[in-house]
This record gives sequence, structure tokens and C-alpha cells, in this order.
Amino acid sequence: MRDPYQVLGVARSADEDEIKKAYRKRAKDLHPDRNRDDPKAQDRFAELNGAYEILGDETKRKQFDRGEIDAEGKPKFQGFEGFGGAGRGGRAGGFEFNFGQGGGSPFGRGGAEAGFDPSDIFGSLFGEAARRGGRARQAQPKPPEQAFTLEVTLAEATLGGTRRVKLPGGREVEITIPEGVADGKVMRLRGLGQTDPFSGEAGDVMMTIKLKPDPRFVIDGGNLRTRVAVPLAKAVLGGSVHVPTLTGAVEMTIPPMTGSTRQFRLRGKGLKLDKGAAGDLFVAIDIEMPDEDAELTALMQARAS
Repeated sequence: MRDPYQVLGVARSADEDEIKKAYRKRAKDLHPDRNRDDPKAQDRFAELNGAYEILGDETKRKQFDRGEIDAEGKPKFQGFEGFGGAGRGGRAGGFEFNFGQGGGSPFGRGGAEAGFDPSDIFGSLFGEAARRGGRARQAQPKPPEQAFTLEVTLAEATLGGTRRVKLPGGREVEITIPEGVADGKVMRLRGLGQTDPFSGEAGDVMMTIKLKPDPRFVIDGGNLRTRVAVPLAKAVLGGSVHVPTLTGAVEMTIPPMTGSTRQFRLRGKGLKLDKGAAGDLFVAIDIEMPDEDAELTALMQARAS
């Protein structure tokens, strides 16, 4: 662990207020909840807490400054030549340690329990949740979520199906597109995201559905609209025409003397709706005129005279 003064970014002559102010600022910047995409955020946050555990406590700070403990708060044993004669509560190599009843810290009760608790600061910075997890390595942020957009055809959105897709992290998986999925729907792919380096838990991937435009259809809610070109002769005499649908072309019969203002409805040929229902397909007619037709021209001239 680095020198706690360097971790907090303060001089060795800094007073208590300067240390507390520096810790508050860096704790706010380095908190894992604000750095979910940084896999090293937890380590830096733990290092910051460890530094403040020492410098924020007057007794530990003095022990660190005298070289009695290291940057992790562990005692530095020096002068082992005097260790053999040290007994309970004795002195070893010029370093005195006093274990009370039942053992405990070699610094007695003057350490973290002597009025110092960094979780007090966490309560004001991040609320009760941060207070409970304020100590180093206890705050376990949720694994980061990833997101991407999947473009699907109208047929896939209506009929459902499976697709092999590449996730943001590069992993390829086969996903299921449910029947009747709507444009803009967000689906959660659980456990297919990045793995948290501390907990080992895999995050989720949020997949947003986007309907791919189809030049044959216009979306009108759950309904579809399309236009079909019909030769003039068939529009006059009537007959069957081919109409595109999401499941393939079907034949539709138009009556004689069908004009361009007529519209036909094919029930259940639109988009799939909730609870298994489906919208309709509305078909408009575009009458095709021949480039040249002498007989038709003569007939029209005779009718106009």
C-alpha cells in the first residue's frame, strides 16, 4: 500500500481538518457507485479508506510518523535481539506492546475505536447504504450493466424467433425474440454482461428492440398498410391480386370496377399485439395505366363523344 499522505494528497504537516477535507473530496470522486465502469475503482477506494484509517486517527498517525506501523497499520518489528526477553506487556526491540485481557490490538483501544469511524463520513456523503459499506472492501457495487440495440424485421417482431448476436463485450450468444415484441421494448439479458472482478458476479445486458423499416408496409399502431399495383383491365373486370404479408404473399380478390379510392382489410395480417391478438393489414389499390393502347384510347374517345 502507498504512503497514506500520498493517497490522500496532503502534506505531512496537514492538520486534522485538512486531512478530513481531502478524504471527503477523494471519497466522493472514487466511490465505486460513481465509477461502475472502472474495474480498479474498488481497489482505489479501499486504499483511500485504509489511508484515512491511519491519518484520521491521531494515535495511529503518530505511530506511522514514528515508523512504528506501516501504511497498512501493521506494526514494524525492529531490533529482534531483544525479542526473546519480552513477555506479556513487555518490550521487544524497543517497541512496547500491551495486550489486555483476551488479546486485541497491540495499540490497546486507542485505534479505530477511539472516536474514529470513517463510516460517519460515508453517512453524510452517500446515505445509509454507504454507511453500512463504508469500510474498505465491504462496499460491493452491483456488476456494471451493458446495453445495445437490436434491429429486427417486422416479421421477427410479429412471429418471434432466435438470433445469434454479438454482445457489447464481444461475446456471441443466441437470443430469443418473443412474439409480438414492440418497438422500443427493453429486454434484460441476465448474467451475460461483464463479470465484477471482486464479487465474481456477472452483470446484465440491456437489449433495446428497434423495428427495421420495411418498404412494403407502413406501421399504424398494431396495423399495417400497403399498396398494390393493379392493371387497369383487372380493376375494371375484377379478379385476384397478390398482396404481400409478413408471412408471405396471399391472393386477394377485388370486385369489378375497383377504383383507387377502395381499400381492403385483411384481418389478423398486421403486427402481433399483446395477449396473442394481431392487427390488420389494410390494402390500397394503385391502378396501372398502359403506356399505349389504341383500342382503349378509341373506346374512351367514343364514350366521351
